[in-house]
Amino acid sequence: MASWRPWRRTHLGTEADRATFHTLHTASLASPALREGLTTASAQRSVKHLRALLGVPAVALTDTAGVLAWDGVGSHHVPQVPDLVASALEHDTTRATEAADLPCVDPGCPVRHAIATPLVVEERTVGMLLAFAPQPAAGLVLATHEVARWVSGQLELAELDAQRTRAMEAEVRALRAQISPHFIYNSLGAIASFVRTDPDRARELLLEFADFTRYSFRSHGEFTTLAEELRSIERYLMLEQARFGDRLRVTLQVAPEVLAVTVPFLCVQPLVENAVRHGLEAVEGVGHLRIVARDLDQECVIEVEDNGVGEDPERVRRALAGDDSGDSVGLGNVDARLRNAFGDGYGLVVETAPGAGTKVIVRVPKFAPGVHP
Repeated sequence: MASWRPWRRTHLGTEADRATFHTLHTASLASPALREGLTTASAQRSVKHLRALLGVPAVALTDTAGVLAWDGVGSHHVPQVPDLVASALEHDTTRATEAADLPCVDPGCPVRHAIATPLVVEERTVGMLLAFAPQPAAGLVLATHEVARWVSGQLELAELDAQRTRAMEAEVRALRAQISPHFIYNSLGAIASFVRTDPDRARELLLEFADFTRYSFRSHGEFTTLAEELRSIERYLMLEQARFGDRLRVTLQVAPEVLAVTVPFLCVQPLVENAVRHGLEAVEGVGHLRIVARDLDQECVIEVEDNGVGEDPERVRRALAGDDSGDSVGLGNVDARLRNAFGDGYGLVVETAPGAGTKVIVRVPKFAPGVHP
């Protein structure tokens, strides 16, 4: 018969193992704030964890102008920090100060020496990490330098995130610039045609126009829900049906389970506009547009299909590769944003040929870390 022994602390590893775990855990507590960049708020949230990593009486985080956060004893030394920062910036290296640089009238104050290390992002010093202790031990100098390097790495990741966000925002602005002239011209023309013959319809269309433009030109968030994107598409199609009349027929099939799925802002609407402008506008007779959103296990699959004139596959390939010389509305833009958000496996799939209509397939994960409206 098997016997059970009580679980003992030794099973958690050696003292060195526990110290390593403690260090990694403390670093993980500081990381989320630092990934937001070097600001007063992020410094105040992370500085206590940095002090725990170094095990010193006090720690300060600064930018190149002044103190952002202080944690520990001896806060009466805060006014002396700008001079320490200026000296460290001048030499642009880790520096240990003399006791004379931190004069103090409190005989029991443990803040007697400071070790200042630059925080560097993309070869540019953005601030300082300062550790304060009774003595400037060599081990503490090395530890402060290594912690500052780790902090710099987190700040570089924050800068990369910020650059990515700025790039995504620029792509959305470029997409809006492509969409708006065509949409505004066609919509106002359709509304104007009803002003005398059907004022109520004109008013209804004008409200839809206002709601659509409000959504398309909103200034917050690079992601939205599929439900919001589809609501905007419905407004767009109502305006286009006012222009085309019975020549445009729309089928919309959406699984309720995928309405809350997060998608890049303006990732489906441009595909619908392409279908109307390039697929159906030139077709003789009735144009059919079909929009389907299906729940497929861990993914949501969205299809935009038309029975229009189709397209040369080579031109589509060039558009997806980033060639904007054609007149397709943001096809490469949407493809790039999907790949940036979810990975290269989630780009657009386009099935088309001259005279055969066009089908565009969008796949997005139902859940993606860090992606939310």
